Amino acid sequence: MTTRATVTRFAPSPTGFIHVGNLRTALMNWVIARKTGGTFILRLDDTDQERSKQEYADGIMEDLEWLGLTWDRVEKQSLRLERYRAAAEDLKAAGRFYECFESPTDLDLKRKKLLNMGKPPVYDRASLHLPAAEKDKLRETVPGYWRFRLDLERIEWVDGILGSVSIDAASVSDPVLIRADGQVLYTFASSVDDIDMGVSFIVRGADHVTNTATQIQIMKAMGGTPPDFAHHSLLTGPQGEALSKRLGTLSLRDLRARGVQPMALLSLMARLGSSQPVELMGSHEELIAGFEIGNFGSAPTKFDAEDLFPLTRAYVQGLPFDAVAARIAELGVPSGLQEGFWRVAKENITVLDDLEAWWTLFRDGAEPLIEDEDREFVAQAVAMLPPMPFGPETWKEWTGAVKEATGRKGKGLFMPLRKALTGQVHGPEMSDVMPLLQVVRAKD
Repeated sequence: MTTRATVTRFAPSPTGFIHVGNLRTALMNWVIARKTGGTFILRLDDTDQERSKQEYADGIMEDLEWLGLTWDRVEKQSLRLERYRAAAEDLKAAGRFYECFESPTDLDLKRKKLLNMGKPPVYDRASLHLPAAEKDKLRETVPGYWRFRLDLERIEWVDGILGSVSIDAASVSDPVLIRADGQVLYTFASSVDDIDMGVSFIVRGADHVTNTATQIQIMKAMGGTPPDFAHHSLLTGPQGEALSKRLGTLSLRDLRARGVQPMALLSLMARLGSSQPVELMGSHEELIAGFEIGNFGSAPTKFDAEDLFPLTRAYVQGLPFDAVAARIAELGVPSGLQEGFWRVAKENITVLDDLEAWWTLFRDGAEPLIEDEDREFVAQAVAMLPPMPFGPETWKEWTGAVKEATGRKGKGLFMPLRKALTGQVHGPEMSDVMPLLQVVRAKD
């Protein structure tokens, strides 16, 4: 990839919400555009009017904005149908589009026959050779659809990730580009758009390699110069299983609802499958500076959503009080306790939503956790608690007095008291907890 100003695009279909697989594509294209001072286009591939929904288009934009992946302009394929029709007419006139009439059943039978003969299931171009009169007759009863006639030669390019790629067009069926109902399909509309919009670099999944081969020929047939390409590996589950069946539960909005932070998600996706270690990035600028498309490999890449939470934890714990002040105030934490609450709670949370449970504990008191053998000791100790509010020295002074009165020391002294006041075996330093406690339920 050169360092010239690059035009990239992210072209989702608004038929659902963005998931982690989509994000990988969006992020790589966005970074490349920003790294070169180029243009990042958000293009909604919405020619499927039945499945495309405005709520999904709005959701895609909302998710990208949440991540800070801003675009330079938005394009909609549904507004370019006339352009596709004109491009199709040009290719028909050039003899590169031809009308076909086989039904799905006909095509399936042909495919099975070829496979049974041990041959690749490549379309036999039967419709290409139909006489005009026979086509006219078929058209009266069967709506025709249109295929692009490939030049039967090798299609080659140097891929930004895969290296040298060479595909024999004779091993690929002439692609259907316009359906019988007139709907323009992705392979054609995308080719027209990429040429018209000056797209110069495309990153997408390895499942598009064959599409790329046919689109290179389509673009050249239209008189355009194909962009550079890079095909990233596909994601699998943590055990190498297909991720496709789980993508519905890995939408960005679901991850956001679970408390994943944008920079944690971007940091993982910017390095996953590359030769660079995954590490939390502090900013978009740091992420861009450290990104190189050539560092990514072609092997399937394992993705585990749980890996997002250590990164989120590190990000959250590094936040200054000012970044969370409004959220803490919304919990009802008194203004005089807010900074102290954040200092104590942040070391014991993974996502910001965890703050609520900690304030509930401090505000309402915890259900005491008291072992039978400690009941007398805890009762005696709690009776010795000074009046509230507690201060930063309360824990030290109180446990010192309890130690002197009972003879207990070490873990036998501190652990039962921690469990009685917080209901937990582990947690923040008790000297920090005491000033935040509004209620001690062990007194009841």
